[in-house]
Amino acid sequence: MQTIQAINYSIHFNESCYNYLNEILQPNVYSKLFILVDENTSSYCLPNFIAQIATEVEIEIIELEAGEEFKNIETCVQVWQSLIELGGDRKSIIINLGGGVVTDLGGFVACTFKRGIDFVNVPTTLLSMVDASVGGKNGVDLGHLKNQIGVIKEPKAVLIDTQFLETLPQSEMLSGLAEMMKHGLISDKSYWDKFKNLNNLKSEDLDGLIYESVLIKNKIVSEDLTENGIRKALNFGHTLGHAIESYCLENTSKQNLLHGHAVAIGMILESYISKEKGLITNDEYQEIKYFINEYFEKVNFDENDINEIIDLMIFDKKNEFGKVQFALLKGIGNIQINETSSNELIFKAFEDYNL
Repeated sequence: MQTIQAINYSIHFNESCYNYLNEILQPNVYSKLFILVDENTSSYCLPNFIAQIATEVEIEIIELEAGEEFKNIETCVQVWQSLIELGGDRKSIIINLGGGVVTDLGGFVACTFKRGIDFVNVPTTLLSMVDASVGGKNGVDLGHLKNQIGVIKEPKAVLIDTQFLETLPQSEMLSGLAEMMKHGLISDKSYWDKFKNLNNLKSEDLDGLIYESVLIKNKIVSEDLTENGIRKALNFGHTLGHAIESYCLENTSKQNLLHGHAVAIGMILESYISKEKGLITNDEYQEIKYFINEYFEKVNFDENDINEIIDLMIFDKKNEFGKVQFALLKGIGNIQINETSSNELIFKAFEDYNL
């Protein structure tokens, strides 16, 4: 797979990742290399990653507890303190080796430490490969509210080694699949159509699907880095999806949902809203609902759940002037941004989802 050029950085794949990394890790350029991992990537990914690095730059490992609940400022403080104690300076570089929590938080730590040091994202989950690590968004949650604190700043590079996917459980693979489906729905109908025949795809086809997904996201981000226009398209499924994810995180009576699972539900709900607003046909909606439900287990929401989820949407970072903003489908493969919806229509979307 050829290297993809983003606005101010490059995205490398598989064997070219380590060629690139070993070229830049020179002692006259970087004083120290910090590798940020969580408990999972420390065990399953770090040994193979370290074996590929050939550098004279001193290496230090910083390990986080695994889980979305640790993607917060308190964890950042711990990492900043570790960087100080281990001799980090403005010529240090951080490699974020992990899923979306590690790349989001690690990027934010790097952007703010000593007013900004270089960082490289090495995503190890399907979700982080096709979404979280690409595009320059870095940040943390505020309580259970997703991604409320952060900055937009590109990494020095993103290195995608698909061999890391062999360490993932099925649930994590599905979580990434949701974002890939989203890329097809908002931008490329022929790409979406490939997911309708996913059971017929061979494992070696996955690299090609990942590459296409990264191309779609990079193209959109390159047109609108700071999310003032078309980049909002990437939020399809996320206005309701983030609220659902936050609601499940803060309620002990609800099972926590992986990000992709919550977004998959959000895409069905927001497709229903798109249909009711006349932006897609009923056939298109039924197609989307059917194929997403084929892969993602349904979750039941009662009236109280729905009311609380609607209340949480007011904190969505896309909102402007107190109005909840949606990115809705305008046919499969197209998007319409800055749309609104009544609470009554949202309730109807949940009712239809619950059927």
